[in-house]
Amino acid sequence: MFVRKMTPSQSSLFGEIDDLQDLTFIERPIRRSLKTAEEIDKLTVDEDLNDIERAVYLLSSGEDIQRASVIINLPILVRQNPAETFRRVVPKVREVLHVAGADMQLAAAGSFLTILQDDIVLIQTHTHSILQIVLLNLDHRDTVVSSAWLETLLSAIDALPKETIRQEILSPLLSKHQLSQSIPARLASCRILGKVVGKFESSIVKKDLLPLIRSLCQDVEYEVRACMCRQLENITRGIGLDHTKGEVLPELVELAQDEASTVRLAAFDTIINLLEMFDSDDRTCVIFPLVKAFCEKCFKGDEAVLASLSFQYGKLCHGLSESFTDEQHLWFLEFYKKLCCLGLQHENGHCESQPYPLELENKYALVRRNCAYNFPAIVLFADPNHFLSELYRTFSSLCHDPEISVRRTAAGGFHEVVKLLGPNVHYIHKELITLLQDDSLEVLDALLNNLQETLELATSRGEGAGPESKVNIQDLVPALVAAEQKAASSLHWRVHEKLLQCYSCLPRVISGDQIYFRFFQRMFSIITTNNVLPVQREAVRTLCVFLRYNRKQEQRQEIMSKIKQDLAQGRSYWNRLRFLDLCDITIDLFSKSYFCKHFLIPALELVSDPVANVRYKLCYMLPKLRSTIRPTEKHLLQQLEFCVRKLLCREKDKDVVVTLRKTVLELDKMDITEPYHKRHERELLDQKKEKEETLLLEMELLERQQSEAKLAGDKQSEKKQRESKSGLSGSKGMSGTLSGASSSSSSGKEMRRAKLARSRSLSGHPTTPKMTNSDKTLKLKDSGSCPGSGKSPMLPLNDDNLRPHHFNVASSISSTPSSSSMPVLIRSNTSSSVDHRSNGNKDTQSRKLSVQRKSNSFGMQSGRE
Repeated sequence: MFVRKMTPSQSSLFGEIDDLQDLTFIERPIRRSLKTAEEIDKLTVDEDLNDIERAVYLLSSGEDIQRASVIINLPILVRQNPAETFRRVVPKVREVLHVAGADMQLAAAGSFLTILQDDIVLIQTHTHSILQIVLLNLDHRDTVVSSAWLETLLSAIDALPKETIRQEILSPLLSKHQLSQSIPARLASCRILGKVVGKFESSIVKKDLLPLIRSLCQDVEYEVRACMCRQLENITRGIGLDHTKGEVLPELVELAQDEASTVRLAAFDTIINLLEMFDSDDRTCVIFPLVKAFCEKCFKGDEAVLASLSFQYGKLCHGLSESFTDEQHLWFLEFYKKLCCLGLQHENGHCESQPYPLELENKYALVRRNCAYNFPAIVLFADPNHFLSELYRTFSSLCHDPEISVRRTAAGGFHEVVKLLGPNVHYIHKELITLLQDDSLEVLDALLNNLQETLELATSRGEGAGPESKVNIQDLVPALVAAEQKAASSLHWRVHEKLLQCYSCLPRVISGDQIYFRFFQRMFSIITTNNVLPVQREAVRTLCVFLRYNRKQEQRQEIMSKIKQDLAQGRSYWNRLRFLDLCDITIDLFSKSYFCKHFLIPALELVSDPVANVRYKLCYMLPKLRSTIRPTEKHLLQQLEFCVRKLLCREKDKDVVVTLRKTVLELDKMDITEPYHKRHERELLDQKKEKEETLLLEMELLERQQSEAKLAGDKQSEKKQRESKSGLSGSKGMSGTLSGASSSSSSGKEMRRAKLARSRSLSGHPTTPKMTNSDKTLKLKDSGSCPGSGKSPMLPLNDDNLRPHHFNVASSISSTPSSSSMPVLIRSNTSSSVDHRSNGNKDTQSRKLSVQRKSNSFGMQSGRE
């Protein structure tokens, strides 16, 4: 009826009428797929049967799914009734497996492995029946099924006694190695030999098994020879060092020269894994020529083997390095360089891939990637002191490789290279900048895994060797900024989050001014504009770390005001939620007093927030906020209690009310349930944080005093220059120096002031509180608290130049009882050469200053006369 009323326009919208009618037949196949009454009767089992009888009945006349269920639960039956299970159920399972499919075969292999490994079988006859089933199915026509049964047997060998292995496994094995057997059977014999050889003494292995091993090593099929070659490692460790040289080494040498590349590769891998089993003579006379010939042959045309060779190259060099001569050492190093440039051509200092077929190009890229993986091992092999002359160009080539996978691997091991180079880390500064600015985020992601360690090592090494031995910070900061912008503009937010996490090490790497002017505003922008919550929270954490180690009060005040204005009082509730996240982080980073002074009140003010989500989060955080308030701070406790009462009286949101009730109960139990030792640990940790914050304030005060002293020193130097010019003009004409009573009185004051300053500087006694700027400058200069060098005794007002002096003050403060365990908070980026020069010239500068003051005072006195 509905179809007859449809208009042509409706028909065009919903499709043809015939198509709609076809939809009515969809349910018919579903009804046909249901079980009929006869099928249900077949699946029904008498409830009076016990487990053994039910298993026998299902294996005899049940469906495949029921038989598979019995086989899967076979270990349970063995645990409950082992005797009846092996007498009645296991023979039925053996009969079913003759005609069973692959799924049932795989299930049976897993069940028998569980029975053999769990020590369920206690009688030898039961083990014999299981092993007979396993050995019988090793020759299954399905390779997947036969492999599963073989893995079952190999795993069971570790749990079987020696006599059982000899009788049940080795006896059938001796007949399966013949050439009349199939290739899968001979391959299974190779793997079984490699497994059982560790169960017997070396004499038994040499007498009974070595003839069989030699026969399989010389099999006509290369798959069998390669499989047996890979088992020679286990066999060598089983027979010991005494028989290795005479029994195994000749076979390895012959297999390494095999016509099949698969066999040669297996021999090469086995030789590398057994290098410690050979003595020095064997390494020098046998292994080295063999490996050298193998490398040369692979490099000329065997790319598949070359990939494996490049992957094992680092292990090979270290295994043979003790036996190398200088010539052999150089040959292996030069061969590695060839592998790193395989498939590339260098033009104008850049690496470009040569036109090869796609398959060959991928093989060459794999070789170079393996070389990048082994580069730290090759640096150790070549000696890090020779890095610049031997390996720098190779490392630069890997970092600029056209393949992303090669650059990603080089970036992943960059921190290892930095560790090995030590004071010569500045050699790879350009490569670090290149990888940070790489076009691929995969490369940046690999570099970020250990970027914090890399930056700290790169900026802390070589401090005693001068500024040229450290990474150039001026290039590093723009590279870090560009990397963050690239990660932010992509869809890979996890890379962005990881990079922001790495930013937390910047206070130990660069100066506070660089962080303030280059990174603070960017952190605020990410917090307020980014749409990914994990990225925002990581930016909040990084911002807190930056604030924690900032030493300038003006900058901290500006940051705090921006936090309160943009986050705590932000127009978007999303920003206010981020402010609560910031409070959660600052509780862990800052001391209780600092948090209560700057963050607690803005957080409690959110109790009146119009958005329920903000109030809900605040309720959740109330116990943590309460833990920051000391019992003596009664006014803060009253404000917290007022906020809780306000929420209890006015809150209407159901979720907030439920959370608030739980929070109130938790607040009541806080002081009662917390153990004393945990509370004591928290107090000690808070005292440590407070001492660190006090140290930062003292460093800031010293920095401010030094800046004021520098300004006063500049004014004093300008004044001296003017006085010297006036003295020169006065020597030409005595009449020009006499300027009247007012000028003479002022010059007398200056003379008395200079004499007073000179007497203070020479006596070394503390000055009076009323002190001019020049007196402060002279006192700082004479006491040596402000280092200088050359003609300008004052350091320029720069955060990097102030750092060494701050740490000298920090070390003196740490010797006092109040701060005996004060850590160094922010590392210095400047060398100690300035301090050394200032200490060396301190006495001469004071003498020069006193002489200058004497001459000036006498000049003024003579001028007045």
